[in-house]
Order: sequence, then structure tokens, then C-alpha cells
Amino acid sequence: MARTQDQVRYKCALGAMQTVQSIERVMPILHAGPGCADKLATGNGNSGHFAPRIFPCTNLTEKEIVFGGEGRLKETIENTLKVIDADLYVVLTGCSSEIIGDDSQEIVNSFRLQGKPVIHASTAGFKGNNYRGYEWVLNAFFEQYLNDEEHYDTEKGLVNVFASLPLHDPFWHGNLEALEGLLADIGLKANIFFGYDRGVKNLQKSPKAQFSLVVNPWLGLESAKLLEQRFGVPCFHYPNLPVGASETGKFLLAVSEFAGLDVEKTKKLIAERESKYYYYIERFADIFLENRIMSRRFTIVSDAQYALALTRFLVNDIGLFPQRQYAMEDVPESYRPQIREYFKDMNYGIEADISFETDGYAVHDEIRKADYMGYPLIVGSAWEKKVAEETAAHFLPISWPLNERLIVNSSYVGYEGGLRFLEDVYSVVLTRFT
Repeated sequence: MARTQDQVRYKCALGAMQTVQSIERVMPILHAGPGCADKLATGNGNSGHFAPRIFPCTNLTEKEIVFGGEGRLKETIENTLKVIDADLYVVLTGCSSEIIGDDSQEIVNSFRLQGKPVIHASTAGFKGNNYRGYEWVLNAFFEQYLNDEEHYDTEKGLVNVFASLPLHDPFWHGNLEALEGLLADIGLKANIFFGYDRGVKNLQKSPKAQFSLVVNPWLGLESAKLLEQRFGVPCFHYPNLPVGASETGKFLLAVSEFAGLDVEKTKKLIAERESKYYYYIERFADIFLENRIMSRRFTIVSDAQYALALTRFLVNDIGLFPQRQYAMEDVPESYRPQIREYFKDMNYGIEADISFETDGYAVHDEIRKADYMGYPLIVGSAWEKKVAEETAAHFLPISWPLNERLIVNSSYVGYEGGLRFLEDVYSVVLTRFT
């Protein structure tokens, strides 16, 4: 039965244009109606080479809907190649072009046969959201741009990194850089596709990697496994984005063991980093243990990546207790049972209830009815601000839509990231004294 969705936390699959825009010198070409791209565009930090609102589009009208838009797509690609200097062009198809049956792949193939760097990803909104679109864009690159008949020598220590959803996640760039730093600390080189000084050159190196690392409960697994299937690059799945000392230590050990590194050396590194981390924790322990101004219970309203990462941090490192948590990106059904298990794997036998509800109204209704036994901590998006005011909660916005914070390259990943998250949370808590 049809239902109304309120305040959803994802965009349609055509939002994969943001995935394309986050790769330097790669240009999306949209085969869709004139309003689609404009609604999905954002100026919040693209790759930097092109302005955020520059995207060639076929601007399908009633004429193309009736008589077909293949000619219009061919013309748009031809003109884009003449006018825009890019390393790769990615044709993304919207609902209208797919409903009328345009053979966009065939048009793209005709350009590829001429040696033009053009690929195609099917991203109609009725097929999924921008999280799935992210994987479909990567899959298109691995299938259409890389040659699986070519021999690639493995570069020892090179690691493909799949983590946050570019641009949609406000912390995406900082997360990738923080993961790159953690891998470098144990002697590995991150091969990242998105952000500063990355681009097509890193995508081309992906078959040479020693292994692919997926740091997310589910996002990126499909693409990493496709890379393994086509080029034999092993996939290591670490579901939890490491925030704070407890999870970062586990992450470094797990990656070291998989990569065949010196585990004892890694343990020594962890001990050094934890010594400094807990030095800062001890200095402000009185504030963190103060429970007159904050309940020990919290709720995360975000996607599965942050719901899991921040829940584990707040439970394992800070000793808070989880109320119901919410992963709102419409996680595919096949991944949900395993993700539920991840929320049961915490210290002291504590388990968290995870909901995959996508309707913001229903989530807010549950929060209003919950008993937090004091002032709750709500970590979410701009849409949680109202319910936070209604429940007298301490509120920290971290997820899309994010209207009251500017995130440039910040991150909550690692030891420094855990401390930064505590700074942000308790800066909000301390306003209670004012």
C-alpha cells in the first residue's frame, strides 16, 4: 500500500551526479528533464575543477518524451566533448529517459568506439536512491572503463578505500583523509577516488591494489566485490567507521592482520596513540561524567554508517546507553539482518535497537514518546532540531540536510576524530549552564 514519506534523508538515484562531481576532472552528463538536476545540485563542496552547477543536460521536453530523446543525447554528448575539458564523462539517465525506452547505453557505446572517454550509468529515480547510485557509478567505471583483459601487477601496500557517500555526507572528505592517515600509520597507501588530487588516475590504479577496504556497514560492498570478481582484488569489509580509541585500535589491528603486517608493531602504535588520547580524556573526565545536565541515553538519526559508528563510540568509550537508533538511507533488505547483529556487538553485553524507518515523521513521533530519563542527546540532521526542542534535548546536527554548520574537511574518524566529536557534543551540553 502506498504511504507518505516525510523528511527522507536521501535523494533519488540521479543524485549520483554528486558522486561524479566529487571526482576531479570528471563531468556528469544528464539525460533527464530540466528540473531534475537543478533540484539535486548543491554547492557544498564539489571536486573543485568545475563549478557545482555546471552539468550538461539534455533537458528533455514533451517533444523528446513523444518521439524519443536519443538524438538529443547524442547532440549533448558531442557538444560537451567540444566545450568542456574533462578526463571522463559519465552519462546518467533519469526517470523520463528510461521510461520512454531510450537506448542510452548504445549511444554511449558509439562514442567509446571512437575512443572517447564516455561511460553510462542507469540512475533512474524509480530504481533506487543516491546511495545505490553511488555504487552504480563505480560499477560503470569498473565495467566500462577498465579493461579486464589487461594484466595488472599488484602494488603491495596499495589499498582501495570505500567509505562515505561523497558530497551527501558532510564529513566525506575529512573521513577519507582520516582513514588515509590511519592506513599510512601502519605502512599502507590509501587509493582514494574522491576529493583532492585523486581523480581518474586513482580509479585506473584500482585493479593494482593489494586489497579493497570497505569501511561502511554496507555501502561500497557491491562495487568492491565487482572489482574482486573482475580483477581479483580481495575485499576486506570492516563495517564500523572507527571513532575514538576503542574502535580505532580494533580497526588498525584488523587491517594489519588482513594485510599481513607486523601486528606487534601495530599494537605498539596503538598503545602510543591511546596514551595521548586518554591523557585528554582524563583532563576533562569531570565534564564527561557529569550527569546532572545530560541523560545517559542517546539517539542517532542518520545513515547506518554514523548510527553504528557513533553508537559504538558513545557506548564503548563514554559509557552512555543507547535508546533506539535510526538508519534512514533505506538500507537494502539483504543487508539489514547483518547490520542488526553489528548493533549487538558492544562492550558489557549492551545491545542497541536499530530501526530502518525512512519516514522522518514516524521517527520523530517515536522520539517524543521515548523515556530518556532526563535530557536526551539527539545526533541527527537539521530536521531533528524541532523534535530536540520539543524534548529539551541536547542536539548535534551531523547529517544531510545540514543547514547550520559548515563542514570543510573535518571528521570524527580516529583518535583525533573521537576527541573532536566529544568537543562538539559537550559544547552543546555546556550551553545548559547558560
